[in-house]
Amino acid sequence: MTSVSSKPEYAIEAIGLEKTYRASGKLPAKRALNGIDLKIRTGSIFGLLGPNGAGKSTFINILSGLVTKSGGTARIWGHDIDTEGRAARSSIGVVPQEINMDPFFTPFESVELQSGFYGVPKSERRTDEILAAVGLADKRDAYVRQLSGGMKRRLMVAKALVHAPPVLILDEPTAGVDVELRRSLWEYVLELNKAGTTIILTTHYLEEAQELCDEIGIINNGEVIACEPTAQLLKRLDHKTLVIEPAEAVTVIPEALKDYECKLRPDGTLAITFRSSETGFGRVMETVRAAGISIADLATEEPDLEDVFVSMTSSANAAA
Repeated sequence: MTSVSSKPEYAIEAIGLEKTYRASGKLPAKRALNGIDLKIRTGSIFGLLGPNGAGKSTFINILSGLVTKSGGTARIWGHDIDTEGRAARSSIGVVPQEINMDPFFTPFESVELQSGFYGVPKSERRTDEILAAVGLADKRDAYVRQLSGGMKRRLMVAKALVHAPPVLILDEPTAGVDVELRRSLWEYVLELNKAGTTIILTTHYLEEAQELCDEIGIINNGEVIACEPTAQLLKRLDHKTLVIEPAEAVTVIPEALKDYECKLRPDGTLAITFRSSETGFGRVMETVRAAGISIADLATEEPDLEDVFVSMTSSANAAA
């Protein structure tokens, strides 16, 4: 587990971060990051979301030293990636999206080799402890090629932890992982976070981000279009949906409900969407009763992170 005596306020700080990839062959120059400003609080679980090609991978690769930025500054755990590059890279562990490891090594050998790359003395290595923590103790001496996709993902996490980094970036860590392995992986990640590790998560499973993350940043077209606590972000969509199961079948939407966004669903329920800031729940219910609809059951649906994500990225693309 990560133990840090002196913690900065922000684990990651990016100010005006830019990246333009040069033209190559028939491909024109591409501006991947357009002056990103982003601060990720120490000790948080931060969700970094965005559609494909939004700039997430470029941002992560700049932090990890794989891509050279075109402009701006970035600090990891208080260390500038330009002037304190070694200290900055030692403060971060990255679990990349692509599985990349030697199939003829064992998990033990893979983790030991990674420890050597980071200069961890043999007396300070925690290889068996880390393998046990990610559920690979029983596969310690198996060949990597014999591991399932989910186990390989776990091994990628283990390799990122060899130098006990205070910041851990997980880039699509549960892609291709079954439900049981996904659950156990998140349990371990939450343990790391409780011990002080700052977690940065990119994922296309938005329900995971909504459940796990304290704060979420959304990148689109190389720009940060939102960065807020998760609960606050979910309030951006000012609507609720009242789902009514009529006591008697409804085949036509009553005229009294035409002022609302009202749909008849295939299961026979009536879904009424309204702006909660303009119309109260009681007023909608009064309108339903005035329409002569008897209610057998009802429920409400709140916008989720997927709704917010689609709304914000769609509007940003339309504006562009």
